[in-house]
Amino acid sequence: MLFDTLTDAIGRTPLVRLRLGAERGVEVYAKLELQNLFAMKDRVARNILLEARALGTLRPGAPVVESSSGTMALGVALVGRSLGHEVHIVTDPRIDPVTLAKLRALGCRVHVVEAMTSHGWQSARLERLAELMAELPGAFWPQQYTNPDNPGAYRGLARELLDSLGHIDTLVGAVGSGGSLCGTGRVLRETLPDVRVVGVDCVGSALFGQPDVPQRLQSGLGNSLLPKNLDRLLVDEVHWLNDHEAFAATRDLAREQQIFGGNTSGSVYRVLGDLARRAEPGSRIVGILPDRGDRYADTVYSDDHWEEHALHTLPAADRPAVVTAGTAVTTWSRQTYRAPDDLRRHLVFVESNTTGTGMLALDLARDTLGTEPVLLTGDPGRYRGLEATGAEVIRCDTNSDAALRAALQDRFRREEIAGVTTTSDFYVPAAARLARWLGLPGNPPEAVTACRDKSALRALLRRAGVHQPRYAVVREPGEVAAAVARTGLPCVVKPADDSGSVNVLLCTDEAQARAQAERILAVTTNVRGMPTARTVLVEEYLDGPEYSVEMFSQDGEAVCVGITAKSVTGDPHFVEHRHLFPAPLPAATAERITETVMAALDAAGIRLGATHTEVKLTGSGPAVIEINPRPAGGMIPELVRLASGVDLLEQQLKAATGQAPDLKPGHGAHAGIQFLLADADGVLDAVDGVARARAVDGVEAVTVTVAPGAVVRRARSAGDRVGHVIACRPGPEQVTAALDEARDLLRLTVGEPAGAR
Repeated sequence: MLFDTLTDAIGRTPLVRLRLGAERGVEVYAKLELQNLFAMKDRVARNILLEARALGTLRPGAPVVESSSGTMALGVALVGRSLGHEVHIVTDPRIDPVTLAKLRALGCRVHVVEAMTSHGWQSARLERLAELMAELPGAFWPQQYTNPDNPGAYRGLARELLDSLGHIDTLVGAVGSGGSLCGTGRVLRETLPDVRVVGVDCVGSALFGQPDVPQRLQSGLGNSLLPKNLDRLLVDEVHWLNDHEAFAATRDLAREQQIFGGNTSGSVYRVLGDLARRAEPGSRIVGILPDRGDRYADTVYSDDHWEEHALHTLPAADRPAVVTAGTAVTTWSRQTYRAPDDLRRHLVFVESNTTGTGMLALDLARDTLGTEPVLLTGDPGRYRGLEATGAEVIRCDTNSDAALRAALQDRFRREEIAGVTTTSDFYVPAAARLARWLGLPGNPPEAVTACRDKSALRALLRRAGVHQPRYAVVREPGEVAAAVARTGLPCVVKPADDSGSVNVLLCTDEAQARAQAERILAVTTNVRGMPTARTVLVEEYLDGPEYSVEMFSQDGEAVCVGITAKSVTGDPHFVEHRHLFPAPLPAATAERITETVMAALDAAGIRLGATHTEVKLTGSGPAVIEINPRPAGGMIPELVRLASGVDLLEQQLKAATGQAPDLKPGHGAHAGIQFLLADADGVLDAVDGVARARAVDGVEAVTVTVAPGAVVRRARSAGDRVGHVIACRPGPEQVTAALDEARDLLRLTVGEPAGAR
């Protein structure tokens, strides 16, 4: 097999069947991660360093500093040096001579701490690492114990297992940083939700509730501290072995299976034997063997070392004792594991929309899902009612993936994060990237990014043969003439990546289209401070009724929750001023619209959660205008809830946390919303008739979102709405009548702005 670089050669390690359980029809396999160039952590080092370089947190040629006494040090040395970085490794006296020689031969600077602190060797190493970070400007620390790119590195390993075996019943792995077992197990459960995950720890490790004994001799597993990457919610069973048992198992692995491994591999081997004895015939068990034995020649494989530490005097069990939570163990023991009951789970929101649904979602996270809502935001002041939600607010640069990652990595252990989501159009791609980074449920970032870039979506729909308007992509004003020739007149000119009908204009001639394109291309940042794509879509104008289709996907299977009928303002702007749900449509028409949208979602690659797809019903059938990969805005989720009992926001939050949605309607009614729009530019003096409008039969709410004294204008985008009326009645005609009556009772008085006269 040919590779261009050493880092390309990492992974694709052998998977071999062991001579365990065969007599009972049980298949036991060992994933030989020790066959990487140095060991299993080669994967981790590659993923962390390459991700850091892509994010810009590791600059070309900057120093890399890591704390490790074994395979992580070798992995960082391999990848860091091959990428041209100076590498500093902080370790302790337990480092074996072979590893030390390899690190120095590779050109690393090795710093050996002299004594442990009260919290053990790990704590002492971290203190020295902090000193080095202060001494080396621009240095990067991979932080294997806290960086989700550690478990993220094992997505490839999980895929290798699935490609080779298809089905797996049980995964077994040692636990140190929490990366390999949690990263592999999490990905396997995306395909195999019932796979059992068994963790292997050592006596004297504090990872799973045992008392800490820092003098333990085993390396590569166990810990005196609780690593942030350890997700105990993934673990179904834990085994502990003492030093004698682990070292003896390692020698047995070499003698019985001809695999010369380290004590971590030996411990996994011993547990594989126990599981093979207990497994049902036909079961398939895989163990991850992380380290080879050359580092342990003077310890595990040395009789003198055994004698020096009196290992033979330690008790050793042939079978694990079954213990309950809280039982301190000294020999091989196992426990059916359950994460602590007091573990707090958080649902993280990356920004929010600025309507009521955004703050409502934060309330739902706590009151309905039982999670703690967290809002990552660059500006808490933009959200009215945020303080009342009680959400934890973390201020950071939400337009930077590096800043978002750092905020979560600093604040939470991985097991404390239940999901990542957003109710803002602009931040759907960022939320998807964070969810993938953390191994949480979410849509593929590529899919939602394409939906946000309407020019990219147009290309996907064209290749899939989904009906849509004729279109042309414009990046320079000089391209407008050809675009208009392609689409015809009138045409719609709009930005490829904005929201809420901002800068969407119906143009009747080429000059108007060019002027609008120039206006869009001149905008370099959007309302959230993000750089714009500076891309214009020129589209055929489709004359026909407009609808939005509210779909919900689970594992790539989309179901239609309902179709919303929309009314928009007249030319040249397209601002939605009324919604009715469900749309009064013949069943055959609704089916055609739904089928078109399903094809569009499939073409885009949407797999999870609510989507809001806008369509025009033309003489040649439904045509897709755009796909919004999130729940509808404009209070449509509230209409769905009132009309059917299905709470789309709640189901979206469930999907983000890995729970199955409940889309079964509880009742059948109709609901609608009438948006309040100013009929002139100026200052809002007053809104009269609110009490009378609220008293109309069927009206659920009358909300004014703009205070007197605010500047208002004739609607050019959704941001120009000044309030709304919501009504719910048994039939669509009754809803329309209620909205009309309430609207007619409301009076918006708009005066001239100060200084206009």
